[in-house]
Amino acid sequence: MPKREFFVDMTCEGCSSAVTRVLNKLDGVEFNIDLDNKTVCIESDLSVDKLLDTLKKTGKEVKYIGEK
Repeated sequence: MPKREFFVDMTCEGCSSAVTRVLNKLDGVEFNIDLDNKTVCIESDLSVDKLLDTLKKTGKEVKYIGEK
């Protein structure tokens, strides 16, 4: 499964909890949140567009950085 890195404009634990909540609704997704660097690394077979759409549900600014 490819690992992809995303920038998510998280400023607190509440923000990272929102990211966790939306990603946990997807099947077959493993992820790691780095709050200090405002990044989320996601291992999944889902498309980048699907992952972006899901992350945007948090209401935060989201950008795809690239594969890891």
